[in-house]
Amino acid sequence: MYVTIELPDDIERRLESQWGNVTRHALETLAIEGYRSRALSRAELRRMLGLETRAQVDEFLSRHGVPFDYTVEDFERDAETSRYLREAHSKES
Repeated sequence: MYVTIELPDDIERRLESQWGNVTRHALETLAIEGYRSRALSRAELRRMLGLETRAQVDEFLSRHGVPFDYTVEDFERDAETSRYLREAHSKES
C-alpha cells in the first residue's frame, strides 16, 4: 500500500529540519499508534518498520517512550506470523 501526503513546500522543509526523513517519521508514527491502540502486534510492527530482531523493536519502542505491553493477543498474533513465515519459507525451499 502506498500513501501520498501533499504538503506545502515551506511546511515540508520545516518538518524535514525537525525530523529529517518525513516519510520515515510518518511511517514510524503510524506504527507507534497502531501498536499503542493494539491494532498491530510487535511482530507486525517489526515487519512494518523493516526491523530484523525483537531487540530492535524493543529499542524502537523504548526510544519513543512506548511501554512494553505484551498481551495474549500479541502472543497469538506473533505465533500466527511465525507459522505464516515458516510456511512461506518451506514453500521457497
